[in-house]
Amino acid sequence: MRINLVAVGRRMPDWVDRGFSEYAKRLSKGVSLELIEVESPRRGNKSPSNQVVQEEGERLLQAVPKGSYQIALDQTGRCYDSETLAGALSTWMHMGRDIALIIGGPEGLSAQVLSAVDAKWSLSSLTLAHPLVRVILAEQLYRSYAILEGLPYHRAGKV
Repeated sequence: MRINLVAVGRRMPDWVDRGFSEYAKRLSKGVSLELIEVESPRRGNKSPSNQVVQEEGERLLQAVPKGSYQIALDQTGRCYDSETLAGALSTWMHMGRDIALIIGGPEGLSAQVLSAVDAKWSLSSLTLAHPLVRVILAEQLYRSYAILEGLPYHRAGKV
C-alpha cells in the first residue's frame, strides 16, 4: 500500500525534508510513504485568502492519485491516540486502495476538498506550524506501523 502525503508548499526547510524522509524510509513490508507537493498560489496583499484556499484546493484534488482513499488533515477531523491510529492504519492497509492524506496551506482546506474526501483526521487541537505537520504525520504513521509489526519503537505504558 502506498500512502501519499499530498501537501501544499514546496521548498521546505531542510529539517522538514530530513525528518519526513527519516520516518518514510523506516516503513517496509508493502507500506510506503510518498510526498506529492503542490505549488501554493502567489499570495499578495490584494489576494483574498478564500481565493487562495480555493485555488489550493483545486490543485490538491488534481494531485490526488486516482482511486485513493482520501483523508483530509483538518481540525474538525477525528483525533486518534497511537493505538487507535494503528488500528485505523490496519483497516486502511486491508482496504486494497492507496491512501491520500491531504494537507492544505496555512489557511486550511477549501470546502470543496472537505466535501470530496472520505474521512477527516485531526492531529491535534493545537495549531501547528504548516511544515511541522509533515514530520509529525510521518512519525505517527511510522509509530502506528511499529505497533502493528510489534517493533520496539512504541513504548507507551512500558516503564
